[in-house]
Amino acid sequence: MALLGANGAGKTTTLNLFLGFTQPTSGRALVGGVEVARQPAATRSRLAYVPEVVALYPHLTGLENLDYFVRLGGRAPAGRGELEQALAAVGLPAEAFGRRARTYSKGMRQKVALAIALACRAEALLLDEPLSGLDPAAANDFVATLRRAASGGLAVLMATHDVFRAKDCAARVGILKRGRLIELRATAGMSGAELERLYLDHMQA
Repeated sequence: MALLGANGAGKTTTLNLFLGFTQPTSGRALVGGVEVARQPAATRSRLAYVPEVVALYPHLTGLENLDYFVRLGGRAPAGRGELEQALAAVGLPAEAFGRRARTYSKGMRQKVALAIALACRAEALLLDEPLSGLDPAAANDFVATLRRAASGGLAVLMATHDVFRAKDCAARVGILKRGRLIELRATAGMSGAELERLYLDHMQA
């Protein structure tokens, strides 16, 4: 699912509610049927989060970053083969596995973050403006990677400004305005232009 909305609409706040960083003033945030406010550590262990700017250790390679964060997430140490499989699954070129992360583009760093989610066996993935700053080719590649992950059973909730990419990668789109979900639509059968018109109508109302 993709969340669309202007700056200040509540997209990042929504993600923070699921991460347990913000307490709800009403209602509940549930992860796998478990209330986040009551069991934040248990629900957070089921999630992976990809911010707009992914921070990796620049002096470590892609493989080393992946191994470190998998261990940090409390998972059993993965063998090199499993780590390489996770990086390959998200489309990171094999020649980049052993390169220092400081040489990576933004798109490559995001792919490592997705690989961490897969290797940690996260049940759900939260993304905050992951397409910001990517060129069209990198954005298209990232959307394709997300779709593959979702087809493998990973639940995805993405906050974005990009109406057309949201339509491409999400089965449903929600529109937020002033902290309220004012529209929820399936993207099947809807063109990018129709979604853009719906979004603009709500923003101008």
